[in-house]
Amino acid sequence: MKILKFPLARIFIGFLSGLLLFRILNPNGSFVIYVLIIGLSGLLISYFHSKKNTKYNLIFGCFVLVISMMIGFTTAIIHKENTNPNHYSNQISDYEQIRYLDLVLVEKLKNTTKNIRYLCVVNELDGKKSFGKIILNIAKKDTISKLQIGTHLQVNGIVFKNKAPSNPNLFDYGKYLENQEIYAQIYPKKIVVGNYESSIWSYFSNFREKIISNLEQSAISEKELNVLNALILGQQQDISPEILQDYQYSGAVHVLSVSGLHVGFIMLFLTFFLKTIGNSRKGSLIKLCIIIVSLWSFAVLTGLSPSIVRSATMFSFLAIGLHLRRSVNIYHTLLVSMLLILLFKPSFLSDVGFQLSYLALFFIIWLQPILASIWQPKNKIINYFWDIVTVSFSAQIGAMPLSIYYFHQFPGLFFVTNLLVLPLLGVIMAFGIIAILIATYTTVPFYIAKTIELLIRFLNEIIHWVADFDSFVITNISFSKEMLISSYLTIILIILWIKTSDFKRLVMVFFNIILLQTIFIYQKHATLKKEELIVFHVSKNTIITERLGADVTIYSNDSILKNISKNVLIQSYLVENFCNIRAQHPLKNLLYFKNKKILIIDSSCVYTKGIHPDILLIIQSPKLNIERLVKTYKPKEIIVDGSNFKSYVRLWEATCKKAKIPFHYTNEKGFYQI
Repeated sequence: MKILKFPLARIFIGFLSGLLLFRILNPNGSFVIYVLIIGLSGLLISYFHSKKNTKYNLIFGCFVLVISMMIGFTTAIIHKENTNPNHYSNQISDYEQIRYLDLVLVEKLKNTTKNIRYLCVVNELDGKKSFGKIILNIAKKDTISKLQIGTHLQVNGIVFKNKAPSNPNLFDYGKYLENQEIYAQIYPKKIVVGNYESSIWSYFSNFREKIISNLEQSAISEKELNVLNALILGQQQDISPEILQDYQYSGAVHVLSVSGLHVGFIMLFLTFFLKTIGNSRKGSLIKLCIIIVSLWSFAVLTGLSPSIVRSATMFSFLAIGLHLRRSVNIYHTLLVSMLLILLFKPSFLSDVGFQLSYLALFFIIWLQPILASIWQPKNKIINYFWDIVTVSFSAQIGAMPLSIYYFHQFPGLFFVTNLLVLPLLGVIMAFGIIAILIATYTTVPFYIAKTIELLIRFLNEIIHWVADFDSFVITNISFSKEMLISSYLTIILIILWIKTSDFKRLVMVFFNIILLQTIFIYQKHATLKKEELIVFHVSKNTIITERLGADVTIYSNDSILKNISKNVLIQSYLVENFCNIRAQHPLKNLLYFKNKKILIIDSSCVYTKGIHPDILLIIQSPKLNIERLVKTYKPKEIIVDGSNFKSYVRLWEATCKKAKIPFHYTNEKGFYQI
């Protein structure tokens, strides 16, 4: 590929390898600096020798790779905040404690059913200087008025450090937060609102809130307004779950994420209005400054999400190229933008939106011209819709394996959605930008507000109509990391073979297809060999699964069993392990697994004497004499799930500790597995 001949491509590969290897190796900072100094010395020596003898070119290239990798390590170390002893995560314990924190609000997050959530920066912890990002959860029942970004808060509350999921095969939200340098959450018992601290971030955030407030006072109904806020301002917090699901099932969820499409509209809008400024050197420079400042102001206004940062960076380079009157190599721009973004924000590398947006963009650039050359209609209207189809297919092919890996579903009618939605989206964006500009000063006039409302309502109806064809939405797809890598290798080799059809490339394509099938067969075979019993952690309920190969038997109460197809815990477990449900049974008092006898005691406290169980499972807070029970049954281990009262659990735990019997509480140790 020609892109690999670009010197920065090799530097980027080394830098990216450094960022990825840092998470595995976690190298010492002094060691990295030491290697970096040696690498720089070797680079200079090999550079001067390579001028006299080309044999040193390879050595020079190796030193470039080492240095770029060390820069990746250094970047990761610099941005790893919890290595500093003054970081609040090093000043708190792993268990729950009430602490005093001085915080500053920096961002409004999506609310949960019970809490209003903010991202905050810590200034003090228990009166000591501290720093770091933390999530503040304010109960909706609290009477605190709407808080401005930039507000100081003095908070007394319980701090919870991030922890791994309590159940298998679930999204690790704690790890996701740590990648964003957020290591804990606080649930306040008392909040004192302090003074307001002005900054560029608080200014833009409060400016955005002012726009949203003016839009709310305009004649736009709530449902359509929430979609408009997502389309233009990147605020998806208030979109209803039903509408969000429709966009996911129809393959149009990317429309709600402010990205290249939206920034492209902004740039076209600006270019049109700046035509009055001449194309002289001074005029061109003024236009460039206005465009770049406007693009990044819009990016900050919408919250600097990974997709908007990527788009703003890309279009900034495009604007600079146009100003210099040079042809811009889009591949080079793509690499430079990625390198700059990851230098300043390496945590974006683990962001799903960042990964999907760059993959989709790369495949649009690389694959779309090939697809477009298959048919070149002379009619402009037909050609416009054909371009939409080819762009949609290119983006979907690029994002499909990664999307299936993360979300385990695939919208089969994505191309239909894009054909229907994209032309309408252009009109909505035009009216939306006008509405936003007006809303910066006052409420939007009635006729503009109603036009936007009708357009968005029509958009939602189209999306809902497509999403209703649920038979075209493939869900619960089992897809491993090995299959993901093999899929991308296969797709890339197929495209390379299409570009240059030769026998060697065809052989490589078939070899990778066989490799993908082999990986799938191996994982199915590994599934058939595995046997396990799991007690899940579920608040106020009990779920037990018994797995023999690919067949899973579920034991639970009727309310859980009736809605098992919608149960996230079970469906995630089945998908990740290539399994299916063989049977469903109500909870029993006695289970046998792997020559182990498991006695289950529930709230009825009915159990048979004379049984000598290996494991005792206590559920639903039974009122029992645990000391007598231990003496009677002499179990080797006691398991307590999330259906029990915590006060009871503490008493049982103390008794087990005294009797030297292993005690497993799922709320603290997570799921139990045999």
